[in-house]
Amino acid sequence: MAGTATTDLLIAASRLVPATPGSGVLSPGYVLVSGGRVAEVGAGPPPRSADIELAAGLLVPGFVDLQVNGYFGEEFAAADAAGWGKIVSRLPETGTTAFLPTFITAPVDRLAASLRAAAALQPGLPRGARVLGMHVEGPFISPLRRGAHNADWITAPSRGAVQDLLAAGSGQIRLVTLAPELDGAIAAITQLTRAGVLVSVGHSDATAAQVAAAADAGARMVTHLFNGQRPLHHREPGVPGQALTDSRLTSGLIVDLQHVAAEVAMIAFTAAPGRICLVTDAAACAGMPPGRYLLGGEPIELPPGDGVPPVRMDGTLAGSALRMDAAVANLVAAGAGLADAIAAASRIPADLIGRGDLGRIGPGSAADLVWLGDDMRTLATWLDGDMVYSAPEARRDDKPRIFRTGRSRT
Repeated sequence: MAGTATTDLLIAASRLVPATPGSGVLSPGYVLVSGGRVAEVGAGPPPRSADIELAAGLLVPGFVDLQVNGYFGEEFAAADAAGWGKIVSRLPETGTTAFLPTFITAPVDRLAASLRAAAALQPGLPRGARVLGMHVEGPFISPLRRGAHNADWITAPSRGAVQDLLAAGSGQIRLVTLAPELDGAIAAITQLTRAGVLVSVGHSDATAAQVAAAADAGARMVTHLFNGQRPLHHREPGVPGQALTDSRLTSGLIVDLQHVAAEVAMIAFTAAPGRICLVTDAAACAGMPPGRYLLGGEPIELPPGDGVPPVRMDGTLAGSALRMDAAVANLVAAGAGLADAIAAASRIPADLIGRGDLGRIGPGSAADLVWLGDDMRTLATWLDGDMVYSAPEARRDDKPRIFRTGRSRT
């Protein structure tokens, strides 16, 4: 996992988005890092000569992705330690510095085995994006809204099944997606919430009233808004209607402009300010060429084309091939403000899972930083103040002052 910088580092940026409430965009701005934490953030020129000067693009907090099934040809539920290590070490290329590996519907015993294996291998992971816990998406979901989940493995959330998963996760389950209309679901929400697990409504045919009842029991999130759920109707608001009007609920949104149209993404963003968090729902095909991959042990196909999501053999959408930096760029292009879009990918998801030290550039926060180019593509990433990724174009000598350091180059 990430180390900790032992020396101070001063970065000056032409634009800086701290993502703290009300901070907006500092143009220019600077951040001082000490001991792997942010020591100071300011507007204007830095108080001394900067160690790193970013004369283009913008400096933002590391992104926090609460839904990652896999990446770079690997699926978390089936990957060995090397596969996990590949994803963890390479996710910073996309601007993601912290995330929840996600396990979709499987038989409870198989899911429990995957969780035990994941818990065992995490201490040996290489330096890279922080694993914040695990997201269990299913098997307690609606067969009517299952999406790419295997119908044969869907089951009711009995107290015993929930306890088996909690035990197998060794305290590392941070998020569970379930359908609140199922028999036993409200009791399961209470059981999970008491165990410190964030509960999200998803793959659900629930009415608005049933979603409200889930929130009454402790649910605080909705998984990939508009996808895999009873849709909004003017006489029955369904899952999206309750999600957007219930101040207790924050919704994940896949902004690849395929799962949700740009206009609909902006409806959600406008209706629920501060309660939308960007997720990728990335599958093993993310970061890979078109071809056949696996999701939940089932074959999926990534078609050719920029931003096109993978599908099951029956044409059902099956996760995405989205990057978090691309999700931010898409949201800004759709009409969202830059600072708000950055917060939706960083501070809002971090706060949702109780990690107030992540997803922002503020005194005392972890120095997880991302330098985005003017096209919003990740050029460099720091974890705990140490650079862990630098794109080739960030070091070109024919672009003076875009990446310059007063010390020896990293």
